[in-house]
Amino acid sequence: MARFTISEYQKQRPLIQMAPLIDIVFLTLVFFMTLSIFNQQETEISISVPKAQEAKEAVRSPGEIIINVAKDGAVIVNQKKLAIVELEAMLQKIASLFPSQPVIIRADEKTYHESVVNVLDACAKANIWNISFATRKDE
Repeated sequence: MARFTISEYQKQRPLIQMAPLIDIVFLTLVFFMTLSIFNQQETEISISVPKAQEAKEAVRSPGEIIINVAKDGAVIVNQKKLAIVELEAMLQKIASLFPSQPVIIRADEKTYHESVVNVLDACAKANIWNISFATRKDE
């Protein structure tokens, strides 16, 4: 009777190497974290910005602060309702760390002018002058 010998190579079981697997998981995690930073939407859906004939699509930078001003004058930043004093304090902290910090003001078209001026005053007290107003294109 013929006896077959199994070579040492055939006896080894397949191994799952953990180092490449961890590398792939880590790179995927970094990719999605980076993607989420660039896809930040800090806008309130209930705010309807005014129309403008010369509105242009702005290129957003990752560090921009979006200040939403609702119809009733409420100031919302990062889905958090802030008083004007709290907004001033937050903007002063940010301006001390990032001197040329850009700010976008999204005011509802039915907001009183006083609410927008209060936000502009808070930006001026924090020495922030790179301010843009969000509008939508007149169709």
